[in-house]
Amino acid sequence: MLRTLLVCGLLAGLGGGLLATGFATLAGEPAIDRAVAFERAQAHAAHERPEPVLVPRSVQRSVGLLTAAAVYGLALGGLFALAFAAAYGRVAAASPARTALWLAIGAFVVVFLVPFVKYPANPPSVGHPDTIGRRTDLYAVMLACSLLAAFAAVRVRMTLARRRSAATATLLGCAVYLAVVVVAALALPGVHEVPRAFPAETLWRFREASVGMQVVLWATVGLVFAGTAQRAMSGRALVPRRPWARRRALAARDERASS
Repeated sequence: MLRTLLVCGLLAGLGGGLLATGFATLAGEPAIDRAVAFERAQAHAAHERPEPVLVPRSVQRSVGLLTAAAVYGLALGGLFALAFAAAYGRVAAASPARTALWLAIGAFVVVFLVPFVKYPANPPSVGHPDTIGRRTDLYAVMLACSLLAAFAAVRVRMTLARRRSAATATLLGCAVYLAVVVVAALALPGVHEVPRAFPAETLWRFREASVGMQVVLWATVGLVFAGTAQRAMSGRALVPRRPWARRRALAARDERASS
């Protein structure tokens, strides 16, 4: 069954990656182009030579974006399938489809939204190259805090569900998660490297596209995995058979039974 769930996750992740690529192309690439133009204008005004581009923008926005999104989606789908296998039947009594949908919503909040609120995404021209390592480390720490808080919240919910109602246990678990991530967000230092002259609309559009891309990705993963996992765990084929194939399978079964 785990192998079947992994197939479901890979299919869901690939579909999510492809749809997220389409959304990013329509909503995110214009903001990136304006950010790159701003960076070139600033370098020209300061009489500085722009840094050489290793990968042209035409490749980045086409093959590069599609490849990155597909690989990311496949990896995400595989991890999602493993998380589903670990959570199904243990955290709450729900159908495979409902479990997958709730898991996708929770993963979107824990893995993306909470770290994004503390350290939102910036266009390529924002930030100093010397601070990339520090910014990456801070984001990784916030992500780790969010994951640990989610694990603690799930444990609290499972413990309280034995003595209290499911709704009360869920609310208290969410309160534990919220308290931990708020403390972590207040304790970690902020990163403020957006230039004063940078267009506010471009920054907003880029961050808006970043959130939208993740919404499309996680929604697709959750919906596709919910449908395929529900079929697989109920004993049905992932791809419905055609009528002639179904008749052939029934005839073969009857022939084996008669012999």
